[in-house]
Amino acid sequence: MKEKIQKICDDFSKEHNFSGTCLVKQGNDVIFSQAYGFAHRGFNIPNKLNTMFDTASITKVFTATAILILIQKGLLHFEDKITDIINLKGTAIPEDVSIYNLLTHTSGIADDADEEAGENYSDLFINKPNYSIRNTCDFLPQFAYKEPIFKAGTNVRYNNCAFVLLGLAIEKITGMDYRSFVTNNIFVPSGMLNTKFCAMDEVNTDIAEGYIGSYDKNKDFIKWSKNIYSYPPIGSPDSGAYTTVIDLDIFIRKLKANVLLEKEYTNMIFSPHCEFAQPFKCGQPPINAIIRKGYAFEFVEIDSHVFCMRKEGLNDGVGAMLSYYPDIDVTIIIMSNQTMFNQDCNVWQMHRKIENQLPLI
Repeated sequence: MKEKIQKICDDFSKEHNFSGTCLVKQGNDVIFSQAYGFAHRGFNIPNKLNTMFDTASITKVFTATAILILIQKGLLHFEDKITDIINLKGTAIPEDVSIYNLLTHTSGIADDADEEAGENYSDLFINKPNYSIRNTCDFLPQFAYKEPIFKAGTNVRYNNCAFVLLGLAIEKITGMDYRSFVTNNIFVPSGMLNTKFCAMDEVNTDIAEGYIGSYDKNKDFIKWSKNIYSYPPIGSPDSGAYTTVIDLDIFIRKLKANVLLEKEYTNMIFSPHCEFAQPFKCGQPPINAIIRKGYAFEFVEIDSHVFCMRKEGLNDGVGAMLSYYPDIDVTIIIMSNQTMFNQDCNVWQMHRKIENQLPLI
């Protein structure tokens, strides 16, 4: 199996310009781990296994874990309404939107960029400087005054800004800024020594820069560009923490071992919760499966049994996949610092090919 995974990763490096790291691990045994490409193309600094990558939306699993920590402590409840926790007077956020709705993408609130409708997140910063958004509350003007898409609890639609509201709830309840709370209550107790919120305007070490491929009208490659104007300069509750493939594996296994949450709440984050499901069409060979939202994680189910729990992240210059297979205690983690939009999400293709090497079905 190791040799087959090695060949897949080598091929994607050679044929699809994969730049990043990959880790496949079962229990305490590393099946495969390797780094490819450059963390800094200008100085030809190679990626390493301890290179920190932008996680994009994988950050949402840290936010969900932080919310469950507060619920476990009795400081918050799933049924609590977000408008009762933070001041949203004058906005379009409905009074019936609950913490549960926000966690499961069933809130119906408008997003800042509706990615399911094909909107590009980086387009938000064409006329507005991205450095103007640094604190969690800075996101509110981008979405809070838009009309909801549907009534809370009646449908499911992926929503980034739901997690911004969850971050604001964390700050209100704890009196701490979001990044400090997550660092002190998740990263530090997990032993995630190479995970942090890195600002673009700070000097950081062992960080992978993000690159976007540019093309001409014939879709021929021209050059690489940095993603420094594509999103806010530091991570937020919905996106942007930096970590390594090794630390993401540590996070999953510390969760599973009830280090961060008591068993009752660990079981919650390891389970799907949304009643709305969609067919799961990815993978070769095709499987008769559905996909459902949990608390930030999404779950692939076969005959009502969890086959895989996963979270992905995609931004300009960022591609990441975290997946865990509970039946065989395996993680597949891929992090990349290049995106080439004339190709069909090569990190996802790479993940599916690796997944097909595991004894899953």
